[in-house]
Amino acid sequence: MADHYSVLGVAKSATPDEIKKAYRKLARELHPDISDDPASHERFKLVTHAYEVLSDDESRRNYDMGGQNQFGAGNFGFGDIFDTFFGGGGGSRGPRSRAERGQDALLRVELTLEEVVFGAVKTLEVDTAILCSSCQGSCCQAGTSPETCDICRGSGNIQRQVRSLLGNVMTSAPCGTCRGYGQVIPSPCVDCRGQGRVRAKRNIDLNVPAGVDDGLRLQLSSQGEVGFAGGPNGDLYVDIAVKADEHFGRQGDDLTCSLEVPLHDAVLGTTVKIPTFDGDQNVEIHSGQQTGDVVTIKGKGVNHLRSSGRGDLRVTIQVMTPSKLDSKQKELFKTLAALRKSDVPKLAKIQHGFFSKNKNR
Repeated sequence: MADHYSVLGVAKSATPDEIKKAYRKLARELHPDISDDPASHERFKLVTHAYEVLSDDESRRNYDMGGQNQFGAGNFGFGDIFDTFFGGGGGSRGPRSRAERGQDALLRVELTLEEVVFGAVKTLEVDTAILCSSCQGSCCQAGTSPETCDICRGSGNIQRQVRSLLGNVMTSAPCGTCRGYGQVIPSPCVDCRGQGRVRAKRNIDLNVPAGVDDGLRLQLSSQGEVGFAGGPNGDLYVDIAVKADEHFGRQGDDLTCSLEVPLHDAVLGTTVKIPTFDGDQNVEIHSGQQTGDVVTIKGKGVNHLRSSGRGDLRVTIQVMTPSKLDSKQKELFKTLAALRKSDVPKLAKIQHGFFSKNKNR
């Protein structure tokens, strides 16, 4: 089998550009559409096969190490048989598009509980690929344009006839010169280096709907990076993280908090104002209010994510027993104790049932 470097007329140390130039020069001379000489046709097969091996870094590395493709241009391998009968041979499939869809991106945004309750607009800074302003995705320098590949003549494929166990078969493979695009870019854009896109930071306004929860992922269609050669944008995904609040928690769409009530207010009853995300709200403390009792303020919870309305604010009462008393206060409590001699510590009865709760009184 002829050495691939000798077939192309280059040294083993040849650069990829030198290999490409040598192939293009020989292909112009030997292509079946140009030369009618059968010997040129056979040599064209050898030249094309040599270029296919040496133009790919991995296959060239394998070839240099002695592990090159086992089938010469005049033989037919199992890969070629599968290509022929399952879509690879028997005619041109046409050039493939240079433009590709951009990759998706993932960001994380932190929200306060108040932003979750009402929704918010967050400005996100995204470091991503955007359309090159110089070439607008064409990949070409200003005043130039892609040119039809003179090897495959714009088809994106190279056809060749090979011998197999089934006889002579026409196979088709992507053109090594244009990589199957059917066009080459003689003067790539210097700003994006022929990519049609550049890296840049841009700001995106994210409308966070009310009612989102920690761990929820939002999708922003077509807000990811722009694709190669100005291809369509990928999507941007945003993971929601909710910061813990100092006073309020969340259970479903209800907000929760604890209210510390002095013993005398729990005994006598009172009305207090508490700060909420909706401003100050009145909480009615009834006479005899117990620790663990819950006062519900309707409609002051989290906005429902997928429907109208809001949850509730549930305030849990925590009666505070004084730990330090002066002599006068102690005397008052002694007087109260004498008046309520029947009140003695005792075990509470368990209230059985699904909705029951234990109260220590």
